[in-house]
Amino acid sequence: MPKYSAASLFFALGDPTRLRVVSRLCEKPASVSELAAPFRMALPSFLQHLKVLEDSRWISSSKVGRVRICRINPAALTQVSGWLEYQRESWEKRLDRMDEYLLKLKSEEENAES
Repeated sequence: MPKYSAASLFFALGDPTRLRVVSRLCEKPASVSELAAPFRMALPSFLQHLKVLEDSRWISSSKVGRVRICRINPAALTQVSGWLEYQRESWEKRLDRMDEYLLKLKSEEENAES
């Protein structure tokens, strides 16, 4: 499966409706009508949200008889998790370097006062 950007994944979650749909699909697959039921919007509007989620590869859908079933794409969760882990490690390294620098400054200050 091709990689897709974390930006498109986060953009898709930037809307509360889409975030709720992804959260719901993390529990189990659901039909479009099941997913649309809690929202007060016309079906065509809701389908636009599903299209954004499919285009960003958060979800996939397939037709089973006359019903379209949506499923979460676990690779999207892995992609976001990897991006977040990279950011966490990067910030930890930066904070460690800043801590070392501040300790060095404190040590130099204490030596200057002696």
